[in-house]
Amino acid sequence: MIRNQVTMVGQLSKDAEITTFENGAMVARFSIALPSKDPKKKGQINWQRMFAWGNTAAFVNQYCKKGHKLAVSGRLVHRTFLTTTGLPQKITEVEVREVVKF
Repeated sequence: MIRNQVTMVGQLSKDAEITTFENGAMVARFSIALPSKDPKKKGQINWQRMFAWGNTAAFVNQYCKKGHKLAVSGRLVHRTFLTTTGLPQKITEVEVREVVKF
């Protein structure tokens, strides 16, 4: 069985952007900085976009602030959207299911 599961540890780049919908659902969008482990790219930072729903989003909103170290677990999501110029752009995000704040 193949599972779409990722776990990452990094620092929150800025406070999460929170959206609350009319039905009460909440989504938190944020990114974390992941230092490169490749010795050739020492000091290089990779940024990973993430989003969380419901209670996980509420936890991120209340307890996780810019610079905090986080461990997140979730699944990779690939999506395509149109830019303001009308060109399609593909991105990969992590749909966060669990968060641990250090």
